[in-house]
Amino acid sequence: MNSYVQLFRVGNCIMGVIGLILATLVAMGTEIVNVPVQLAIASGVVVGFIIGGNVLNDYLDREVDKLAHPERPIPSGRVRPETARNISILAFALSLFLSVFLWDLLSFIIVAAAIVIMLAYELKTKKEGLTGNLSIAFLTSGLFLLGGAIVGRLDATIAIAMMAFLATLGREIVKDIQDMGADFDRRTLPQRIGARKAGVVASAAFLAAVALSFEPVLSGRFGLEYLAAVLVADAIFIYCSIVHFRNPKQGQKLAKYGMLVALVAFLLGGLL
Repeated sequence: MNSYVQLFRVGNCIMGVIGLILATLVAMGTEIVNVPVQLAIASGVVVGFIIGGNVLNDYLDREVDKLAHPERPIPSGRVRPETARNISILAFALSLFLSVFLWDLLSFIIVAAAIVIMLAYELKTKKEGLTGNLSIAFLTSGLFLLGGAIVGRLDATIAIAMMAFLATLGREIVKDIQDMGADFDRRTLPQRIGARKAGVVASAAFLAAVALSFEPVLSGRFGLEYLAAVLVADAIFIYCSIVHFRNPKQGQKLAKYGMLVALVAFLLGGLL
């Protein structure tokens, strides 16, 4: 059983469900208690999707992992490659099947698009640099779009979804700058246009996310509690947009912290 817990990345599944609940909380506030069925089904969708993606990744990387991560379930021989492949197919199919019971076409479209983009990422775009970065950014933002769509309040989560998209895009580019020397099998944005220009693109994404953070306040949906917390996240992103030029490793770590603080800000906004 531990082999499958490791293969599924159960911790990632839990974090995905927490993100979904947060997005729905942003959309509905305390009224979230009135939609337990939608949340339960959508949580199943998210868990199935994350398991499908994680297992597919391990299946496709099984030869590389024999050297890089021999302790993982597939290269260690604890899970057969064919078993992993079948689990991935079933998990994606379950995710799509459950999305039908959300009884909302937009939710189904978001899930279907996410599955297509994930498959394309693992099979092709992961090695194409910017296209792969954009794919990961969309998959991150899609969680927040789904949280709003399942309760018919997508407009309430568009801002957080766009912020997540931009912050994730910036962080992915900074990670590629950090890994320039090791990415011999990928054509990343830093390799195409140079680390300095790619860094400018990353900084622009971070700063655009900062600009968007004021939308919930200007629209009147969130109050001072949200503003106080999001200003802390904004300060982290602004500093990150500068520091990553001299220290990409520190920059991408700061971006992760900024995203965490931003989530706390949206949680406060949804609750208060």
